[in-house]
Amino acid sequence: MSQSQALIPLFPPGLARVLRVIPLAPLSLSLTAYSRKIAKAHPSLFRRLGEFDHVKFVLDPVDLPFVICLAPNGGVPRVTVTRGKGDGVARISGPLAALIGLVHGAYDGDALFFSRDLVVEGDTGAALALRNAIDDAELDLAQEIAAISGPFSGPLLHLTAFIQRHTQVYLTRPEEAEAW
Repeated sequence: MSQSQALIPLFPPGLARVLRVIPLAPLSLSLTAYSRKIAKAHPSLFRRLGEFDHVKFVLDPVDLPFVICLAPNGGVPRVTVTRGKGDGVARISGPLAALIGLVHGAYDGDALFFSRDLVVEGDTGAALALRNAIDDAELDLAQEIAAISGPFSGPLLHLTAFIQRHTQVYLTRPEEAEAW
């Protein structure tokens, strides 16, 4: 195991076993709705994909019993969570914490790639376009959820901060001084 791998938290195996039996359709519908809210708030994210704005990406959190298939659909994204390998032009695999950390800019994608903590298969140009689009958007997933949570936004942000402190998983965008 590489040094950087030791620093990336893994999803608890007991919880991952529980996720093997949950129905995935509600998760797919929720993630699709959430990604469409992000698309409305950050339309340049999907424009930045250029020629790859209608291809399917497979995000493979290796410590979970499913994959996440993202179809950007020109800014009207669809997310499908499925068991098995999924189908897409590019597959990005790594621990869930690393994939989320990439979104928040907490981890350097090149460093994860060269340390083999992150594996890219298929069309690397498409994967790079996705990475660049996400980097440019400077997303904060917790803030995006809070923005659509109405009166629950405050408690949700407190819960997110608590979970982040206790798991060391970057659920928010870190301050520049903490980032790579």
